[in-house]
Amino acid sequence: MRQTNFHTHTSRCHHAYGEDEEMVRAAIQNGFEVLGISDHTCWKYDSDFVAHMRMKLDEFADYKDSVLYLKDRYKKQIEIRFGLEAEYFPKYMDWLLEFCIENEIDYLIFGNHYYGTDEDHIYLGGAKGEYIKGYFDTCVEGMKTGMYAYLAHPELILRDTGGFITPEIEEGFHRICKTSQDYNVPLEFNVLGMQHNMRMGYEEYPHTKFWQIAAQYNVKAILGMDAHRIGDLDQKLYNLALEKLSKFDVEIIDDVPSIDYKKIKAEKIKVWQK
Repeated sequence: MRQTNFHTHTSRCHHAYGEDEEMVRAAIQNGFEVLGISDHTCWKYDSDFVAHMRMKLDEFADYKDSVLYLKDRYKKQIEIRFGLEAEYFPKYMDWLLEFCIENEIDYLIFGNHYYGTDEDHIYLGGAKGEYIKGYFDTCVEGMKTGMYAYLAHPELILRDTGGFITPEIEEGFHRICKTSQDYNVPLEFNVLGMQHNMRMGYEEYPHTKFWQIAAQYNVKAILGMDAHRIGDLDQKLYNLALEKLSKFDVEIIDDVPSIDYKKIKAEKIKVWQK
């Protein structure tokens, strides 16, 4: 199996550190054969909202130029893919689809961080009350669009909860895995989350219970470093994550296909609400 990673951020998201080229060099030094750069996508909001955990729309051109430059410069040493990490925001999905087509995005990672849009300030990590169901509804609806290469950190709802899984959350994990199986959307074993677990001394995400549930379905799993700094691309972390994931009876993959966003538009595969 090749050592690959499709989940890499840049300083443009305002919570990652290091230069783009430093990340690429770190990936090469640590044995990665493919590096997908997938920073938190910008959105064209209807409001004057300014997000502080993703790149701004006027930063995207520099992001694109940088990734494509590094892709060409290091093509003999590593394959670089041009991606983004995006939520499922129903009101903006038509815009996102056109944006992916216009900019020839290779793939989107589905990072389900906010409910509705981040304009509403409803963060889904550690969601409570009605937003527990909202988290899982959004995961399922987004996965069905066909726009995402895989679902990142599917257990994000356990963040800052101590990893306690209620019957409602367990049922939601089954919903995610059933949708993953039915729509062939891989699930990510998140290595940044694994580092978080190691620091805390207990599991939040990734979580053993989730992957035990995943093993009950015909799903595919992929390692995602979720790199926010050079040290997150450490080969030792990759190998440890692979060892942990290999304990579960799931198919582990090392690649994701490029998404044909023109085809999605042509076939009108849109399940988001107008």
